[in-house]
Amino acid sequence: MDPQHHTGTPPHARPPPPNGDFSPILTVFFIFIAVISLIIIPSSSSIQNSLSILHQVPEGHVGVYWRGGALLKTITDPGFHLKLPLLTQYEPVQVTLQTDQVRDIPCGTKGGVMINFEKIEVVNRLRKDYVYETLINYGVNYDNTWIYDKIHHEINQFCSSHSLQQVYIDVFDQIDEKMKEALQVDCTRYAPGIEIISVRVTKPTIPESIRRNFEQMEEERTKVLIAVERQKVVEKESETTKKMAISEAEKNANVSKILMEQKLMEKDSARRQQEIENQMYMAHEKSLADAAFYRVMKEAEANKLKLTPEFLELKFIEAIADNTKIFFGDKVPNMVLDQRLLGNFLQRFSGEMAKEGNLEEGPTGISEA
Repeated sequence: MDPQHHTGTPPHARPPPPNGDFSPILTVFFIFIAVISLIIIPSSSSIQNSLSILHQVPEGHVGVYWRGGALLKTITDPGFHLKLPLLTQYEPVQVTLQTDQVRDIPCGTKGGVMINFEKIEVVNRLRKDYVYETLINYGVNYDNTWIYDKIHHEINQFCSSHSLQQVYIDVFDQIDEKMKEALQVDCTRYAPGIEIISVRVTKPTIPESIRRNFEQMEEERTKVLIAVERQKVVEKESETTKKMAISEAEKNANVSKILMEQKLMEKDSARRQQEIENQMYMAHEKSLADAAFYRVMKEAEANKLKLTPEFLELKFIEAIADNTKIFFGDKVPNMVLDQRLLGNFLQRFSGEMAKEGNLEEGPTGISEA
């Protein structure tokens, strides 16, 4: 009897022979599992990083890898890369500028007043060539140690050494720079790959009663500033009025000076004109005097040539002849006929002529009586 018919098992339900080939089925199964790991598995970062083979590093980041919990020195640039699933974990690390916001930082001032900084922003960057060194020392969340925790520590240190007036008003504008310097000093010493670009600190919140006091103080300070500015305005107006008065006085003085100089110039011009007229008059009078002198000299020379005894005798006779006076009385005056007087006159005249050298001394022809 056939054993197959004896057991009652149909021929198509029998298992394959023991020596059958299962490799194509296993290959297809593994490929199916890989596709499912890439497509179907949810996008949880830890699961996806563990099971995925192909992964993408975004721009501005680098890819770092762990195998069996150990950080690998392999660092990949942005783009698509391959890794071993389940064995290698992948994490993108940003190497461009990033802003970490630290919120709700309570601190106590030097006077014991509790204040709270709602938000402090820290702009920082991890240098690409220090990624491995930084992650192996401080992990992927390196910013928790050197930014978040450090900001809390530095803010508390700063507040504890300053009063509320200083923190809230006087040195508030210096907090940004002081925080930046404090963070950068420790990062440079312990984590040189972290570069602190800037720190932005918001105004802290203070108790309401103290805030009202500060507001009142600010109002009073504003009133004082307004009074000071008003005083400055009044002083400027007074100074302007004074300058205008000085300018007006200087202008009047300059005008008076110009008028005085003009009058002096007119007087000087008139004086020069008078001098010129006087010189002209003197020259004219001098020319007239010279002409008169010349005429008199010529007449004198002519008279000297004419003053001869004969001419004088002629003139004497003409003068006597022209005398028409009539004398009445017992005796006629004999002055005219007095030969002695006439002789004396002629002798004296002849002597003067002889001194001048124009007439020779000689007998007059008239005898003394």
